[in-house]
Amino acid sequence: MEFDHRCHKVQAPKFDCLLFDLDDTLYPMSSGIAARVKKNIEDYMVEKLGIEESKIENLGNLLYKNYGTTMAGLRAIGYTFDYDEYHSFVHGRLPYENIKPDPVLKHILKNLRIRKHIFTNGDKDHAVRSLKRLGLEDCFEGIICFETLNPPCPSPPSDGEGRIFDIAGHFARPGSTAAELPRTPVLCKPNVDAMEEALRIANVNPHKAVSTSHLTPPQKDRFFSSSCRLTVC
Repeated sequence: MEFDHRCHKVQAPKFDCLLFDLDDTLYPMSSGIAARVKKNIEDYMVEKLGIEESKIENLGNLLYKNYGTTMAGLRAIGYTFDYDEYHSFVHGRLPYENIKPDPVLKHILKNLRIRKHIFTNGDKDHAVRSLKRLGLEDCFEGIICFETLNPPCPSPPSDGEGRIFDIAGHFARPGSTAAELPRTPVLCKPNVDAMEEALRIANVNPHKAVSTSHLTPPQKDRFFSSSCRLTVC
């Protein structure tokens, strides 16, 4: 008897792993966390690095746009500071009580029968506290965070003195481009090296491939960030 017509090829899973951003992705912007983070970063720049308050907004925008995070940009242009102190200042005073448990999201995540990791530029303590507030601490295989990608900063905190690259002055000159900017020692999204390192840590094969606009080279991974939100109906 022929059974060929009843045989179906078993397809391999479309994805190996899902990488989820954390901030303003797993919890909403209405929590006010993002606004407080921005304010705390600005306060750190003034109080700890001695940057003039009148320059903060433009400088912060330039650093974020060109380096992915303000912290990475500050290190690139010449500021040195203790990473743990920075994270404590920026995240330690956040209103975590504004992040509420999300049982619907937890149900969705628990029913996604696929490996899941958090991939955030934030520090581990911030990620753990946020996930606990959401009730999602047992929904992910691991957390890829700032400490995962970066060694402790060996330099002492800076008083803001020394040779600081004038990024605002750089872009004020006609013909200046981002290609001429100093490199940052901080590894973070959206840097391709950070993406590839996250894939390595998560043990995801980047070469068998459904490509996305978020990660290069093509991979089986999808990256859920604040620009690619889960919609819960």
